[in-house]
Amino acid sequence: MLPSTVASTSHDRGAHPTVGYRANVSGSILPPDVARRLVLIGERQGLDVASLLRRTGISAGTRPGEVTVAQAAELTQELWCLTGDELFGLGPPVPLHSFRLVMRSVLHAPDLRAALHRVVEACQVLSTLPRVRVSAEETEVEVELDVSRLNDPEHLAAELVAMLIHRVLGWLAGRRIGLRRLELPWPAPPSAAAYGTVFGRQPRFGGARLVLAFDQALLDAPVIRDEKELDDYLADQPNVWFVTRDYGSSAADRVRRILEHGLRGQWPTPDEIGSRLSVSPQHLRRLLRAEHTSIGQIKEDLVRDAAIASLTRGEESVEELARRLGFSEASSFRRAFRRWTGQPPGAYRRRPVAASG
Repeated sequence: MLPSTVASTSHDRGAHPTVGYRANVSGSILPPDVARRLVLIGERQGLDVASLLRRTGISAGTRPGEVTVAQAAELTQELWCLTGDELFGLGPPVPLHSFRLVMRSVLHAPDLRAALHRVVEACQVLSTLPRVRVSAEETEVEVELDVSRLNDPEHLAAELVAMLIHRVLGWLAGRRIGLRRLELPWPAPPSAAAYGTVFGRQPRFGGARLVLAFDQALLDAPVIRDEKELDDYLADQPNVWFVTRDYGSSAADRVRRILEHGLRGQWPTPDEIGSRLSVSPQHLRRLLRAEHTSIGQIKEDLVRDAAIASLTRGEESVEELARRLGFSEASSFRRAFRRWTGQPPGAYRRRPVAASG
C-alpha cells in the first residue's frame, strides 16, 4: 500500500545530496536503519545495488545515521520503479499507483471513521494489499494490519505500511493521531528505542499482531483535505513520511520536552512545569487529562525509553541503569520494565555488560 509517484528513475532527477548530513536533524524521522534495509531488499531482488547506490549518492562507507532523508526517499523510489511493486516484491505483487487509487477513494469520506471503512474495502478489492481490520471499543479504536503474506525478514515493508496508515490518518484530518498502543510482531531490534521518535509511541515487540490503537473519539474527526492537497501529497512521497510527524505541539509533547531534562538531573515539579508553560498546575492537569495522560505517565514513558536506549547500546549493567533512573533496587526496575514492554531487560540488551565493581 505504498505509493509510487515517480514516472522515472532517480538518475533523471538532478544532483544528489551530499553524504554526511545527519538523518536525524531538523525533525526528520527516518525509520531505524532504513537505507541499510532497502539495500538488503535490492540484493534479495537481484538488483544492481552498486549502481543503485551511485545514483542515489550513497557511498559504500556511509554509516546509517549519515544517509539523508532525500537519499532514503530516492532509494525508496528507485526500488518502486525497479521492482514495479509498491511493496518492493516482498509479497503478493502490489501494482504501482495502488496507493493513489486508495487515496482517491478515502479523500471524499466525511470523517476518519468512513475513511478507515473505505481503506478496509479497498484492501479487500485490491486483494494483494495487506488486509486491514478495524475494531472500535468504548474508548479505543484498533487498526490491525495483516502482514502475514509478506516475505519481509527486515520488517521494512510492514513497518512502512504501519507508518503510512498512521501518517495518512493524521494528514486527512489535519491533526495529531496520538497512538495509545503500538504492537509489532517481531523481536525488538537494536534500534528499538528509535521507534518512539518515528511513531510517537514506543512499541511492544514480539506480539502476535501488528496493531495501532488510538482514541476512539478521533473517528469523528472530519476529513479536511481536497484534491489539490492530495495531488501535492502524492507528489512528495515518500519524502513527506520521513520529514514530518503528526505530533509535537500537544500539551503532552511540551511537558515531555521539559521533563526530558530530568533524565540528566533533578526532575522538575508540576509547579515548575506549569510555570514554564505559563499555566497553573491545575489547568495543566486538565489539559493532560484531555489527552489521556499525566505528568507521571509522561515521566514513566521517558524513563522507559531511556532504559530501552541504554539496554540496546549495552553500555550499563541493569544494576547501574536502575540506579541512574532512580530505582531503589534492580528488582524494582526489572518488574517495571516487564510491565512496560512485556519482556525482561535481557531481551533488549544486545551484549553482556559486567556489573561495576
